[in-house]
Amino acid sequence: MEIAYQPYIDPEFESLIERIYPPRVCIDNDTCQECTLIKVDSANKHGILLEMVQVLTDLELVISKSYISSDGGWFMDVFHVTDQMGNKLTDESLILYIQQAMCASRRGGVSKEIQNCVKRDIRPRHVLSTEHTALEMIGTDRPGLLSEILAVLVELECNVVAAVAWTHNTRAASIIYVEDRFQGGLITDTNRLVHIQEQLENVVEAHHGIDERRSVRLISSMTSHTHTERRLHQLMYANMDYEPCLGCTGTGALHRRDCTEIHVSIESCKEKDYSVVNMRCRDRPKLLFDTLCALTDMEYVVFHAAVSSGGIMAEQEYFIRQKDGCTLDSEYERHKLKQCLIAAIERRASHGVRLDICTLNRMGLLSDLTRVFRENGLSISRAEVGMQDDRAVGSFYVTDVSGDAVSEHTIDLVRNEIGGSVLVVNRSPRWTSRTPSTASLSRTSSGSVDDGKPRLSLGTLLWSQLEKLSGNFGSSIRS
Repeated sequence: MEIAYQPYIDPEFESLIERIYPPRVCIDNDTCQECTLIKVDSANKHGILLEMVQVLTDLELVISKSYISSDGGWFMDVFHVTDQMGNKLTDESLILYIQQAMCASRRGGVSKEIQNCVKRDIRPRHVLSTEHTALEMIGTDRPGLLSEILAVLVELECNVVAAVAWTHNTRAASIIYVEDRFQGGLITDTNRLVHIQEQLENVVEAHHGIDERRSVRLISSMTSHTHTERRLHQLMYANMDYEPCLGCTGTGALHRRDCTEIHVSIESCKEKDYSVVNMRCRDRPKLLFDTLCALTDMEYVVFHAAVSSGGIMAEQEYFIRQKDGCTLDSEYERHKLKQCLIAAIERRASHGVRLDICTLNRMGLLSDLTRVFRENGLSISRAEVGMQDDRAVGSFYVTDVSGDAVSEHTIDLVRNEIGGSVLVVNRSPRWTSRTPSTASLSRTSSGSVDDGKPRLSLGTLLWSQLEKLSGNFGSSIRS
């Protein structure tokens, strides 16, 4: 037997460069009249770009442009950022939070004082909790699946403290945080965990075919923190939701209702030995975060990038290599990456009527709500609900069982049965379009409209902007 030996590298030595040259984050409100510039200067490591974008998206901030350069072992990025109303960031507590959070892994995290001062919702759902037992599920999507899982958890005396569920391309993935009904906190009894998992597996397997992917996993303790939405991307990827429907390939009559015109091209840059990924699609919240999740989890390294949105369209250009330094030379590699990027963009698209919930929490609340949905022929396409103090807060996106729009009559029946004050129909779009001349983002959820602007070019855009905007990195705040 051949034995391969690998050198041991002390973790303290690996982080030495970061301790010698800690990240510097500069918040600049002077350079641009329409937005705040967040400049980051740091030693480079795999996934650092995603970490930075993750901080900003968790704060529900709008990134209208970004210029990235991370060649030569150093990372330098400039984000053009506003709040959801298109205003600059002037709240000092928010600015301090951003600076501490972007250096969290190197400086011990964000202080509790700053977290408490930030006047916005830093939701606990963003990070897998170490204080609760996590249930991860993947399988084939079908009406009522989430409702049945929640009902079993109630019968097994588990209290649900948060739940996030996505569906895409006939696949489903969910992460549900539970605690012991009586004692609270982690469920540590091994026999009980095995019993809960067996019961949930029976629910998931009930309507699955022989060769269909499905998995139920209970996690009672965690040694590391994982972003919830990134983990959902990983679960959907493992469930192979990137495989196109027949209508998308042009080989059949069936066509998924939520297909959108997303353009992805991959070319070679032989002069610099990069693969160049260009994407153009309808802009929406967290688009940059979702595409970076796909690239990072597929172990591609972003060396340079330029991201911009004008009007209702977004364009992203990445110069990448695989983590081992290779480019995408085979047609199979390029085709799979295209599929995975399209799937990452489509997963978060909101389909159906949005029902917002804000009510006093109680044992079995989510089970009762989803049961009413199921009994009235509603299917949950996406859900995100968490407990804040003694209240349940979140949203459901619902369609009928065929994926079509739900009638007003059905919605009224559901609200009357549940209670009109518990569920609120959100009919207004969360993001409104602005003219292409404004720097802030235009936010809509689906479709494909060309605003007539020329394609984004890294050669003409990245270098000039990055050189101009990142000249005076420092720790001071100019506002």
